[in-house]
Amino acid sequence: MDLSTFPRVPLGSWPTPLDTCPRLSAELGATVLVKRDDVGGIGLGGNKLRKLEFTLAAALAEGAGKIVTFGGVQTNHGRLTAASCARLGLRCELVLTRSVSRSGFAYDRSGNVALDELFGATVYLCDTDEEAAEIAAALADDRTVTLPVGGSSGLGVLGYVSAAAELAAQLGDRHVDRIFCALGSGGTVAGLALGTETPITAVTVSREADAAMAVVEQVAGLAADVLKIDEPKLDHVTPDDSALGEGYGVPTDEVWAALRLFARTEGIVLDPVYTGKAAAALVAGVRPGETVVFTHTGGTPGLFGYAPDLAAEARIGALPAETWIHRLTHRIPGSGP
Repeated sequence: MDLSTFPRVPLGSWPTPLDTCPRLSAELGATVLVKRDDVGGIGLGGNKLRKLEFTLAAALAEGAGKIVTFGGVQTNHGRLTAASCARLGLRCELVLTRSVSRSGFAYDRSGNVALDELFGATVYLCDTDEEAAEIAAALADDRTVTLPVGGSSGLGVLGYVSAAAELAAQLGDRHVDRIFCALGSGGTVAGLALGTETPITAVTVSREADAAMAVVEQVAGLAADVLKIDEPKLDHVTPDDSALGEGYGVPTDEVWAALRLFARTEGIVLDPVYTGKAAAALVAGVRPGETVVFTHTGGTPGLFGYAPDLAAEARIGALPAETWIHRLTHRIPGSGP
């Protein structure tokens, strides 16, 4: 699709790498390629930058001076909106809702929240969606543009229509059986679905499969209106809620195991909210001999909002201190009794 007629501001470093992952692939008995949208660009990177290149360009064209957007406390979209506004000289107001039953210094003040404020955003923490709506209404004026959760508007979807073309160019003639991608607010999956006919396994992070697919259909329809194309057929998208667990922002044991696997085989860091769940579904569901692309949508700073869990989970499988001290002192002459 020709996207050249749409305003766009440069925020990311494209193309992002497509990593071959031999050790991870050997562990899973399948070929896994990782599309590294977690690297490159401002604000520590992530999938939301692709959406913001289009949505913020449109906001600037409208004469906006202030951006208001929404999310959970540890929203990646909020962090990257704040970073992008800093780059573009826009005021940023983040209206965040306590949508996860979690508290404490790490979750409320570290990770993405700390970066939001470092980038100069004003952060409003709300207990309910109704409170968030009231604050957003009070912030609005004639130079305010409001972005939806996750940046998943019809215009934002274009970021991943573009990404699908980028991925196709990197793959060339190489056959891929499936693309795995986390599914939250729907914009990333909708863009990929519009841009490729490759089957997509959309791993839901906040809703059961049918409800999550309805979100993708809605957002893809908005993008079709923007692109002036027919209502898209999404038969090649399969929602997968096998890693959903207790809901949004609640990682399962399988999620933490997937984080360790990616880290210890390839040095790739996932997050426990989005990519961790997508990876857990990949580990459980990839078929022997398949070639798959795992879309790494970023979110690494949010990992530190789960610092107590991270500290505990990272040690699983590690040698106890007395064991490695014993091994070192017996391997190195004169290093100890």
